[in-house]
Amino acid sequence: MNLEKILAISGKPGLYVLQVQTRTGFVAESLVDGKKITVNLKSNVSLLSEISIYTYEGEKPLSEIMQKIADKENKQPAISHKEDNATLTSYFKEILPDYDEERVYPSDIKKVLNWYNMLQAKGLVVDTVPAVAVEEEAAVVADAAPAKKEKVEKE
Repeated sequence: MNLEKILAISGKPGLYVLQVQTRTGFVAESLVDGKKITVNLKSNVSLLSEISIYTYEGEKPLSEIMQKIADKENKQPAISHKEDNATLTSYFKEILPDYDEERVYPSDIKKVLNWYNMLQAKGLVVDTVPAVAVEEEAAVVADAAPAKKEKVEKE
């Protein structure tokens, strides 16, 4: 799942898509209502691609957690972020069994599930192809392209 241009802006509800950068900040479009807002550089903004969840072995990128939720739910909506804390922690334990329960709070789990459901509602929950596979495919295409060109020249 590509979260490169998806933003969470402190003090603003929902998620935003980065549209264009300006001298004093940037313009973002709300995923909830489609309205565009200008955000100055002093605002506390988090790129979802830079967010990680604590585990006992280290940290897991949010994109991996979102992909696990998508796989579990078959790209359908996850449970509501408004469920009680016991239900949320139990669900998250299924998704990420080794998450650090002392450092990942129920409020964090609510945010992740809320964000996932917002992205899913907008059709942004898609399979991601591992970077290695993309590089291998590009190499195959690059190797095949000159061979085709030679055949054309010989004919």
